[in-house]
Amino acid sequence: MFRPTPSLRRFFPFLMILLLLPLPVLGDGTPGKAAVVSAHPKATEAGLEVLEAGGNAFDAAVAVSAALAVVEPYGSGLGGGGFWLLRTADGREVMVDGREEAPAAATPDMYQDAEGQVIEGASINGPKAAGVPGEPAALAHLAEKYGALPLAESLAPAIRYAQEGFAVTEHYRTLAEFRQEVLRRHPRAAEVFLAEGEVPEVGTAIRQPDLARTLERLAAEGRDGFYTGPVARELAESNQAAGGLITREDLEGYAVVEREPVAFDVAGHRVVSAPPPSSGGVALAQILRMLEAKDYAGRKGATRTHLFIEAMRRAYRDRAVHLGDTDFVDVPLDRLTSRDYNAGLAATIHPEKALPSAHLPGPPAAMGGRNTTHFSILDGEGNRVAATLSINYPFGSGFVAGDTGVVLNDEMDDFVAKPGEPNVYGLVGGTANAIEPGKRPLSSMSPTFVEGPERTLVVGTPGGSRIITMVARAVAGFVYDEGGPEALGHWVERPRYHHQYLPDEVQHEPGAFPEGGRAALEEMGHTLAEMDRTYGDMQAILWNRESGSLKAAADPRGEGEAKVLSPTAP
Repeated sequence: MFRPTPSLRRFFPFLMILLLLPLPVLGDGTPGKAAVVSAHPKATEAGLEVLEAGGNAFDAAVAVSAALAVVEPYGSGLGGGGFWLLRTADGREVMVDGREEAPAAATPDMYQDAEGQVIEGASINGPKAAGVPGEPAALAHLAEKYGALPLAESLAPAIRYAQEGFAVTEHYRTLAEFRQEVLRRHPRAAEVFLAEGEVPEVGTAIRQPDLARTLERLAAEGRDGFYTGPVARELAESNQAAGGLITREDLEGYAVVEREPVAFDVAGHRVVSAPPPSSGGVALAQILRMLEAKDYAGRKGATRTHLFIEAMRRAYRDRAVHLGDTDFVDVPLDRLTSRDYNAGLAATIHPEKALPSAHLPGPPAAMGGRNTTHFSILDGEGNRVAATLSINYPFGSGFVAGDTGVVLNDEMDDFVAKPGEPNVYGLVGGTANAIEPGKRPLSSMSPTFVEGPERTLVVGTPGGSRIITMVARAVAGFVYDEGGPEALGHWVERPRYHHQYLPDEVQHEPGAFPEGGRAALEEMGHTLAEMDRTYGDMQAILWNRESGSLKAAADPRGEGEAKVLSPTAP
């Protein structure tokens, strides 16, 4: 029997103290340099400008968000909202929920006619499609609570872009053409975003002096500069005059909510993502834990793809049935994300056969979206932000609120207009996501951090209901070293596939499967539906904490830019 010597016995109290100290959290440390990656080069430049001025990742997030509101009016804006997932250098994690809310006058049947039928286009076009914007409040909150610089300094690049203008690109033309009819209906929108009613040519400067003045008021007065006073009055009165529901009381009552992220461990990695009213974190937990339970790491080829598709199918079924705004409905988060529950779901996956979605009863879900925006930021101290922002459909509702320059969202379409009826992206849900005053609509936005033993991933993407599956595949690529442990570009660029319960088909980009893989999946019972376009616009950062390497990657499907900023020499 071992008997400690007197000297060892004297050391025991110190050993016990060491054992009782908290273990270091994965991801602690300082990279010493910063990275910004966003969906537009001018937004990336705005983030770098603020970092170089002494700002931290949260100041840069304000700058990038506001810049995107100017140069990507089809994807996000002051008239919309989003989720900002934060991790401070000392390890605190929080999600800033700046999601839009239903106005006080909203009702569950507001988009139905007298016979109870959904009115086509009512929830996506025009002022009545708009929820109460959340982005301005979120920017003020980020600056005040987490930033190192005044809000005005972080908003300065966006104000400059709005005054001086930005150049029309082919991407802008594509989305403006898609929404041209709606933009033409509203004179203020047509005046700013079209040229005599037509889609402007590449290189045309889009100037937004009204939006610049609104940003200046936000910069000078903070949250109140948007939600009270002249801006609020003009926004509410113009919205109501055109048939919308937003009132000054709705605006004044809007509040940012800080929420605890969804966090879970899988295959030796810790994943942190968005909680409800986003479905992203829950669905990611379900997909990744089903993969782990079915030994995804040990599978190859079409069998590996089949397993991923079946995990997607089951997670999206649960999304449709259970998820909504937890301030209004009871969502069983602990159960849905638990290992045991997802091991049970995984047990229903046949290794060689697809399970028809009809055998998993519940509200159906379908097509994904083409818009929204995402950026990722890591600063030299280790602060990080993953943020996904939206006004929903391209150019939101198509309505510019009076002389505010603000394009209002059409996020009311993310609610259930009628149980069993799809929204513009084909998503259908139950009463958990029904319209109620003050409620926030369910989202798929999935800003995500992943902490491994040596590496950190910051990632997210736009793409409607396909956001979750894109992020899930990127996280799986990171966790299981698909393409190699530093293959950030591979995880961002590789062709994508997606299944979301119903329609019962695997929607995929061209080239997603090798010819032999296609045949094998079809033999298993999968219906493959090749899309005529690519989707998503992923923005990701990879930090190797052991080697000090820092990489950033912008999705080549979009027009974004990734930059790594080295520290300035003393």
